[in-house]
Amino acid sequence: MANNEERLQKRIAQAGYASRRKAEQLILEGKVKVNHQVVTTLGTKVTPKDLVEVSGVQLENERKVYYLVYKPRGVISSVKDDKGRKVITDLLPEVSERIFPVGRLDYDTSGLILLTNDGDFANLLMHPSHGAEKKYVAKIKGVPEPSDLKQMRKGLRDGKDLLKAVGYKILSSDRRKNTTILEITLIEGKNRHVRRMMDKLGYQVLKLKREKYAFLTLDGLQPGDYRELTPKELSKLNAEIGKNVK
Repeated sequence: MANNEERLQKRIAQAGYASRRKAEQLILEGKVKVNHQVVTTLGTKVTPKDLVEVSGVQLENERKVYYLVYKPRGVISSVKDDKGRKVITDLLPEVSERIFPVGRLDYDTSGLILLTNDGDFANLLMHPSHGAEKKYVAKIKGVPEPSDLKQMRKGLRDGKDLLKAVGYKILSSDRRKNTTILEITLIEGKNRHVRRMMDKLGYQVLKLKREKYAFLTLDGLQPGDYRELTPKELSKLNAEIGKNVK
């Protein structure tokens, strides 16, 4: 393979159109053309000179961008919503690249979320084998027994999912108001992970916020704010996920 050749699905992901997995699906569905010819074979090689179209859209190699966003409650962690609700990309109106969120935060959950147009980076960062810790602060109804909280580390079965936390800490409790504030640390992040764990233990989550992703925090940001990751932060993430992010 020539040095300037790359797999078609990688080209699509690097252009910010879709993740590599989604790109593979688009290829199999016959929605990708190379030099005006439909290509349905995974692993097809292309060069920078080849014209690539996805669903009629000609791809350009965008500058890779990486943003840290303080998502407020009441915002969908998606690039579009069929119910007309505010989506995460609405918070970055000045960004021209086709960015998408790395993972999700629930509609009613606030906190730190990353957005990028680098599909490979997103997939690697989300994979549990790379061990990116995510710290949440949850206000719950009730004052849990230590035995209940220990169960989170062992795991709670909910349907096909085993919901686990790698750590937890009681930050405060108010027996008069019957509320507790917990810090919960996850590595794997399933859909509504913290809320489902608490529900299985019999505690209602009143408020939930993701305060930390790997070593990244919300310092200096207010809800709705965002900033680009610094080269130093990207280099450190590179070390965590084993990918050369430039």
